[in-house]
Amino acid sequence: MAVSFAYPLLLTLILSQSLHSWPPAEAIRPSYFPAPYLSKFRQAPFFINDGKCPVSGQKSPGIWNPSLIHIALTLDTAYLRGSIAAVHSALFHAGCPENLFFHFLVAETSPPEISPSFVKALFPTLNFKFYPFSPKIVKDLISSSVRQALEQPLNYARNYIADLLPNCVRRVIYLDSDLVLVDDVDKLWRAPLAGKAIGAPEYCHVNFTKYFTPSFWSEKRFSGVFRDRNACYFNTGVMVIDLDKWRRDGYTWQIERWMRVQKEKRIYELGSLPPFLLVFAGKIEGIEHRWNQHGLGGDRVTGSCRDLHPGPVSLLHWSGSGKPWQRLDAGNPCPLDRLWAPYDLYGPSRPYSLR
Repeated sequence: MAVSFAYPLLLTLILSQSLHSWPPAEAIRPSYFPAPYLSKFRQAPFFINDGKCPVSGQKSPGIWNPSLIHIALTLDTAYLRGSIAAVHSALFHAGCPENLFFHFLVAETSPPEISPSFVKALFPTLNFKFYPFSPKIVKDLISSSVRQALEQPLNYARNYIADLLPNCVRRVIYLDSDLVLVDDVDKLWRAPLAGKAIGAPEYCHVNFTKYFTPSFWSEKRFSGVFRDRNACYFNTGVMVIDLDKWRRDGYTWQIERWMRVQKEKRIYELGSLPPFLLVFAGKIEGIEHRWNQHGLGGDRVTGSCRDLHPGPVSLLHWSGSGKPWQRLDAGNPCPLDRLWAPYDLYGPSRPYSLR
């Protein structure tokens, strides 16, 4: 059920012990994980379909099962804790958890401990597949950004989802690693795209011009791309993607073309977002804002705490410089960071666990 109330009540209910009842998470045997960091993760409870669900993922004939909900996200050492929490939250709130299929985009240079066996130890009933992503694909396309973290090759893996995933996967939800769901992802999965390649919440009140440099706006050969387009900002951390249309229209190539322009003449400052805006802004299908309550990480200068946007909440997103696990560990969390904590499977169970 969607969370549609004000922040104080949301905080009270999320942290309540009575939300759900499940057995305590079992400790994972250290033998699964040679690396000390990975050995500190706990196993999640089993998430099983009830009799009202369509054919479950576990019993399906394969990845092409039409009952599956496909979700893609990255796994890397820097954001691993966030990715695991995102998966946990999706399973926890799913009406049919065995029907979720996760596509994990993993850098070829990742340590061997980040492996299918690691994920299976955490989520024994999970349907998933690993997709190695080579940094060489984008090595010559990435330009410097205002934050070094935005220059990591795996940030650009979302550009290649249509190439990495098998053709039988025709739609996918892409999720960043710094968010949690508080609603059934099936509702997002069913969002109509009206023939568009991407569905995402749009924010037309945001100053769109700040995402590009003065040199971009001063040259019509660049800024003219937005002519006759009602271009609005959207956050690429939550997208529903029509992979069939993406493949037909060659959007990967279109994104790469703008990245090459950026290498020759600096037209933006922020990593992987601006090429998406250049290709898709004004051409996406708007989705309810409840599916991306973004910016909870705070601004990139001070990392100050943020409050929720007005309206209902189905997904909380800590985009920005501050991450909830970092602030919780440091003992100076923002109030909303405690909404992320119940889904954290790292370390001992916290007092605000969802158990």
